[in-house]
Amino acid sequence: MEKKTHIAVVPSPGFSHLIPMVEFSKRLVHLHPNFHVTFIIPSLESPPSSSIAYLQTLPSNIESIFLPPINKHDLPQDSHLTIQIQLTVTKSLPSLRQELMSLNSKSPLAILLSDPFASEVLSFTKELNQNALSFIYFPSSASSLSYCFYLPTLHENISGEFRDAPEPIQLPGCVPLHGHDLPEPVQNRSAEHYKMALQRSERLLSVDGLLVDSFAELEERAIRAMAQKETGYPPVYPIGPITQAGSNNEEKGSECIKWLENQPPSSVLYVSFGSGGTLSQDQINELAFGLELSGQKFLWVLRAPSDSVNAAFLGSSNKNNPLDFLPDGFLERTKERAFVIPSWAPQIPILGHNSTGGFLSHCGWNSTLESIQNGVPLIAWPLFAEQKMNAVMLTDDLKVALRPKVNENGIVEREEVAKVVRTLMEGEEGKEMQKRMKELSYASINALKEDGSSTKALSEVALKWKNMTIV
Repeated sequence: MEKKTHIAVVPSPGFSHLIPMVEFSKRLVHLHPNFHVTFIIPSLESPPSSSIAYLQTLPSNIESIFLPPINKHDLPQDSHLTIQIQLTVTKSLPSLRQELMSLNSKSPLAILLSDPFASEVLSFTKELNQNALSFIYFPSSASSLSYCFYLPTLHENISGEFRDAPEPIQLPGCVPLHGHDLPEPVQNRSAEHYKMALQRSERLLSVDGLLVDSFAELEERAIRAMAQKETGYPPVYPIGPITQAGSNNEEKGSECIKWLENQPPSSVLYVSFGSGGTLSQDQINELAFGLELSGQKFLWVLRAPSDSVNAAFLGSSNKNNPLDFLPDGFLERTKERAFVIPSWAPQIPILGHNSTGGFLSHCGWNSTLESIQNGVPLIAWPLFAEQKMNAVMLTDDLKVALRPKVNENGIVEREEVAKVVRTLMEGEEGKEMQKRMKELSYASINALKEDGSSTKALSEVALKWKNMTIV
């Protein structure tokens, strides 16, 4: 029997960080069964029940270990989300190292794989074995990876704040973007999370390779730019799209699926801001009135309001009924053409449904890939992290999304909501976007076929990993 190659995988806290790495591991062991994967999972507070249930469904050659959770009170109060994630990993390093050494003593580890926010753990790689390799799983776009590689150069070349840069910023292989569309953590040079972002970028440059959750046909220019020898970047392997095949909790959303069954083809706008995104009360009001004003059918996954755009990312303590925060009479006035569901819905079957014709999305990369795979054009409504960069790519480069304008207070007003919804769902521009998105959908399917670009890239990585000599 061929000896199994043992990999340790360390995701950073957050369900949306865990999912892509687990789905990648499932694909890896399916195509290459001689790998064994052990997840070592840091968490802030107790791990959510959704994570535990999800991990219990995995094949026997993928196992998981939860580290002792970090207490939120041990972190700086009201700190930025990225600081909370980073410090959770930092405070987990002693227990991470202990678990790694214990695993390695029983079954030598050939590869240590982390996501960017957990990359501190890669400093233990050579303690495991001098021949062990350090890899990063990058769960976002190749364009975002290009930005991360290039951030130290931007830091040197632009003296002031990025948001004040007078000219659009040109990242290698990407469409130009305005400085204010770079991720929020790098918009204040004096802030701690700016320094952390620079450190993460520098660590990316020192690993043995990176797996990026994209595919060559989607981001050819960015992938080609990073492969140029003169950059000195580590090898980058586009192995996506890596998404969930389906939801384990579809029965929870059966009513909304039944409702979709009764709607005409491509007639429904799906509205969701992912597992972590939240809107203010003022923005919920404007969005509600705009959807009503548009006259279009919609399925809205509504979360209770918050003044923090990422309040639900690490778990929300808001137990209020989201429907209580809608404008008076809204549900009654829209009941003939709308379905509003609180907090959660089975996104994958919704996007794959024949009645879904558009997606108003926060542009998180998981949601973006799921939309591409299902050929559903977008209204780009970015909230945090790299979502503004994703929105620029979707609107300016791929031309499969519309991006509504915000007013001076950062609010998308109801008339603007109604305009972009109508344009996407019934305008000529929306029809052209739908055609382009269908083409990307076919390309995403082909990338994952046996002879597809992403399957070949994964096989190249797997061969490199198998050939590791552990002594």
